[in-house]
Amino acid sequence: MSLVEVRKIVCITEDTFHDGGPVATKRPVKGVIGAFVKNPYAGKYVQDITPMMDALKPLGLELTKRLVAALGNDPKAIEAYGKGALIGAGGELEHGALWHVPGGYSMREILGNAKAIVPSATKVGGPGARIDIPLHHVNAAYVRSHFDAIEFGVADGPRDNEIAFILAMSTGGRVHARVGGLQVHEIKGEDGQR
Repeated sequence: MSLVEVRKIVCITEDTFHDGGPVATKRPVKGVIGAFVKNPYAGKYVQDITPMMDALKPLGLELTKRLVAALGNDPKAIEAYGKGALIGAGGELEHGALWHVPGGYSMREILGNAKAIVPSATKVGGPGARIDIPLHHVNAAYVRSHFDAIEFGVADGPRDNEIAFILAMSTGGRVHARVGGLQVHEIKGEDGQR
Protein backbone atom coordinates (compact mmCIF):
# COMPACT_ATOMS: atom_id res chain seq x y z
CA MET A 1 0.00 0.00 0.00
CA SER A 2 1.32 3.44 -0.96
CA LEU A 3 1.63 6.09 1.75
CA VAL A 4 0.56 8.74 -0.80
CA GLU A 5 -2.92 8.24 -2.24
CA VAL A 6 -4.12 11.37 -4.07
CA ARG A 7 -7.87 11.98 -4.40
CA LYS A 8 -7.61 15.16 -6.44
CA ILE A 9 -5.41 18.11 -7.34
CA VAL A 10 -6.73 21.68 -7.55
CA CYS A 11 -4.86 24.56 -9.17
CA ILE A 12 -5.95 28.23 -9.10
CA THR A 13 -4.27 31.21 -10.75
CA GLU A 14 -4.98 34.92 -10.63
CA ASP A 15 -3.74 37.82 -12.78
CA THR A 16 -3.68 41.24 -11.13
CA PHE A 17 -4.05 44.13 -13.56
CA HIS A 18 -4.24 46.80 -10.85
CA ASP A 19 -5.21 47.11 -7.19
CA GLY A 20 -7.08 50.39 -7.24
CA GLY A 21 -4.23 52.35 -8.82
CA PRO A 22 -2.83 52.52 -12.33
CA VAL A 23 -2.70 49.44 -14.52
CA ALA A 24 0.52 47.54 -13.83
CA THR A 25 3.28 47.66 -16.42
CA LYS A 26 4.39 44.20 -15.21
CA ARG A 27 1.32 42.17 -14.31
CA PRO A 28 2.05 39.59 -11.58
CA VAL A 29 0.45 36.18 -11.87
CA LYS A 30 -0.10 34.32 -8.63
CA GLY A 31 -1.05 30.67 -8.25
CA VAL A 32 -1.72 27.96 -5.72
CA ILE A 33 -1.97 24.20 -6.11
CA GLY A 34 -3.05 21.58 -3.61
CA ALA A 35 -3.25 17.80 -3.59
CA PHE A 36 -5.83 16.12 -1.37
CA VAL A 37 -4.07 13.06 -0.02
CA LYS A 38 -5.29 10.25 2.23
CA ASN A 39 -3.83 10.67 5.72
CA PRO A 40 -2.61 7.23 6.84
CA TYR A 41 -2.17 8.54 10.40
CA ALA A 42 -5.69 9.95 10.82
CA GLY A 43 -7.65 8.85 13.86
CA LYS A 44 -4.68 7.54 15.85
CA TYR A 45 -1.38 8.62 17.32
CA VAL A 46 1.63 7.25 15.44
CA GLN A 47 5.07 7.97 16.90
CA ASP A 48 7.12 7.73 13.70
CA ILE A 49 5.37 9.53 10.84
CA THR A 50 8.56 10.33 8.90
CA PRO A 51 8.21 7.53 6.29
CA MET A 52 5.50 9.63 4.65
CA MET A 53 7.90 12.57 4.30
CA ASP A 54 10.12 10.65 1.87
CA ALA A 55 7.06 9.24 0.10
CA LEU A 56 5.81 12.80 -0.58
CA LYS A 57 8.90 13.87 -2.56
CA PRO A 58 7.53 12.82 -6.00
CA LEU A 59 4.27 14.67 -5.24
CA GLY A 60 6.24 17.80 -4.33
CA LEU A 61 8.02 17.70 -7.67
CA GLU A 62 4.81 17.04 -9.59
CA LEU A 63 2.93 19.91 -7.93
CA THR A 64 5.85 22.27 -8.47
CA LYS A 65 6.04 21.43 -12.17
CA ARG A 66 2.28 21.82 -12.59
CA LEU A 67 2.22 25.19 -10.85
CA VAL A 68 5.19 26.52 -12.81
CA ALA A 69 3.38 25.45 -16.00
CA ALA A 70 0.19 27.21 -14.88
CA LEU A 71 2.18 30.41 -14.28
CA GLY A 72 3.73 30.48 -17.75
CA ASN A 73 6.12 27.52 -17.74
CA ASP A 74 9.25 29.55 -16.95
CA PRO A 75 10.91 28.67 -13.60
CA LYS A 76 13.08 31.81 -13.88
CA ALA A 77 9.95 34.00 -13.86
CA ILE A 78 8.93 32.84 -10.37
CA GLU A 79 9.77 35.56 -7.83
CA ALA A 80 7.87 34.45 -4.73
CA TYR A 81 6.86 31.19 -3.11
CA GLY A 82 5.23 29.58 -0.09
CA LYS A 83 3.72 26.33 1.09
CA GLY A 84 1.20 24.96 3.52
CA ALA A 85 -0.97 22.09 4.63
CA LEU A 86 -4.62 21.83 5.57
CA ILE A 87 -5.19 18.76 7.72
CA GLY A 88 -8.60 17.11 8.03
CA ALA A 89 -10.19 16.88 11.48
CA GLY A 90 -9.08 13.26 11.97
CA GLY A 91 -5.43 14.29 11.79
CA GLU A 92 -3.13 16.45 13.88
CA LEU A 93 -1.16 19.60 13.21
CA GLU A 94 2.13 17.67 13.13
CA HIS A 95 0.96 15.76 10.06
CA GLY A 96 1.19 19.00 8.08
CA ALA A 97 4.87 19.29 9.01
CA LEU A 98 5.50 16.28 6.75
CA TRP A 99 5.31 18.76 3.85
CA HIS A 100 8.20 21.01 4.94
CA VAL A 101 10.96 19.06 3.20
CA PRO A 102 9.18 17.61 0.13
CA GLY A 103 7.26 20.82 -0.57
CA GLY A 104 10.06 23.31 0.02
CA TYR A 105 12.94 21.38 -1.50
CA SER A 106 10.90 20.46 -4.58
CA MET A 107 10.30 24.12 -5.34
CA ARG A 108 13.96 24.96 -4.80
CA GLU A 109 15.02 22.11 -7.09
CA ILE A 110 12.72 23.11 -9.95
CA LEU A 111 13.24 26.86 -9.56
CA GLY A 112 17.01 26.46 -9.59
CA ASN A 113 18.80 28.93 -7.38
CA ALA A 114 16.15 29.91 -4.77
CA LYS A 115 17.91 30.76 -1.50
CA ALA A 116 15.28 32.04 0.92
CA ILE A 117 13.43 29.94 3.43
CA VAL A 118 9.99 28.91 2.14
CA PRO A 119 7.29 30.50 4.34
CA SER A 120 4.65 28.11 5.55
CA ALA A 121 1.22 27.85 7.18
CA THR A 122 -0.51 24.79 8.58
CA LYS A 123 -3.89 24.25 10.21
CA VAL A 124 -6.52 21.64 10.97
CA GLY A 125 -9.97 22.09 9.44
CA GLY A 126 -12.87 20.28 7.89
CA PRO A 127 -14.41 20.35 4.41
CA GLY A 128 -14.65 23.91 3.14
CA ALA A 129 -11.88 25.19 5.41
CA ARG A 130 -9.68 27.88 3.88
CA ILE A 131 -6.02 28.66 4.49
CA ASP A 132 -3.86 31.64 3.55
CA ILE A 133 -0.54 30.50 2.11
CA PRO A 134 2.17 33.12 2.74
CA LEU A 135 4.47 34.27 -0.04
CA HIS A 136 7.81 36.03 -0.03
CA HIS A 137 10.72 36.51 -2.41
CA VAL A 138 12.51 33.31 -3.44
CA ASN A 139 15.99 34.72 -2.79
CA ALA A 140 15.56 37.17 0.09
CA ALA A 141 13.05 36.89 2.89
CA TYR A 142 13.03 40.65 3.64
CA VAL A 143 11.88 42.01 0.27
CA ARG A 144 8.71 43.80 1.45
CA SER A 145 7.22 44.17 -2.04
CA HIS A 146 6.80 40.39 -2.17
CA PHE A 147 5.13 39.90 1.24
CA ASP A 148 1.80 38.47 0.17
CA ALA A 149 -0.52 35.47 0.48
CA ILE A 150 -2.99 33.49 -1.56
CA GLU A 151 -6.04 31.70 -0.18
CA PHE A 152 -6.75 28.03 -0.86
CA GLY A 153 -9.69 25.77 -0.10
CA VAL A 154 -12.40 23.62 -1.68
CA ALA A 155 -15.93 22.70 -0.68
CA ASP A 156 -15.37 18.95 -0.31
CA GLY A 157 -12.05 18.82 1.49
CA PRO A 158 -10.10 18.13 3.40
CA ARG A 159 -12.10 15.14 4.53
CA ASP A 160 -11.43 13.83 8.06
CA ASN A 161 -8.87 11.34 6.73
CA GLU A 162 -7.11 13.73 4.31
CA ILE A 163 -4.38 16.32 4.14
CA ALA A 164 -4.23 19.01 1.47
CA PHE A 165 -0.56 19.59 0.66
CA ILE A 166 -0.25 23.04 -0.92
CA LEU A 167 2.32 25.09 -2.86
CA ALA A 168 2.03 28.73 -3.94
CA MET A 169 4.08 30.94 -6.28
CA SER A 170 3.99 34.34 -7.92
CA THR A 171 5.75 35.95 -10.87
CA GLY A 172 6.04 39.26 -8.99
CA GLY A 173 5.35 41.23 -5.86
CA ARG A 174 2.30 43.26 -4.98
CA VAL A 175 1.22 45.29 -7.99
CA HIS A 176 1.43 48.70 -6.24
CA ALA A 177 4.17 47.98 -3.65
CA ARG A 178 5.53 51.27 -2.29
CA VAL A 179 6.46 50.91 1.39
CA GLY A 180 10.23 50.79 1.02
CA GLY A 181 12.54 48.19 2.51
CA LEU A 182 14.93 45.93 0.64
CA GLN A 183 14.41 46.18 -3.11
CA VAL A 184 14.76 43.27 -5.55
CA HIS A 185 17.79 44.90 -7.23
CA GLU A 186 19.51 45.17 -3.80
CA ILE A 187 19.36 41.43 -2.99
CA LYS A 188 22.76 40.00 -2.11
CA GLY A 189 21.42 36.50 -1.60
CA GLU A 190 24.29 35.06 0.41
CA ASP A 191 22.02 33.43 2.97
CA GLY A 192 18.55 33.96 1.56
CA GLN A 193 17.88 36.77 4.02
CA ARG A 194 19.35 39.98 2.56
